[in-house]
Amino acid sequence: QVQLVESGGGLVQPGGSLRLSCAASGFTFSNYVMSWYRQAPGKERELVASITNTGSRTNYADSMKGRFTISRDNAKNTMYLQMNSLKPEDTAVYYCRATRALSGRSYWGQGTQITVST
Repeated sequence: QVQLVESGGGLVQPGGSLRLSCAASGFTFSNYVMSWYRQAPGKERELVASITNTGSRTNYADSMKGRFTISRDNAKNTMYLQMNSLKPEDTAVYYCRATRALSGRSYWGQGTQITVST
């Protein structure tokens, strides 16, 4: 059974840091591009960052570039998102996504809430 389970979310003060994890199972993790998306209340879901199957290349949305870092450990079937210098506008539900390049098949996690507030 395919599973993507996010963890590491919670409440953090502006300027603080969090590290999200996405634990994958039920498929060949190393064959999939991995991505983080987020969705704030009243807004569309947006891409945060993506990473190729081997971790050789990464891409970031402009608003996150320089503050967030995506990584993966294929030996652990886990993807990470290191978030630094967090701002209130980063408040959202963050979702893990796995995408098989050739077919476009995608799997989504349930999401984890990030709240940046005093």
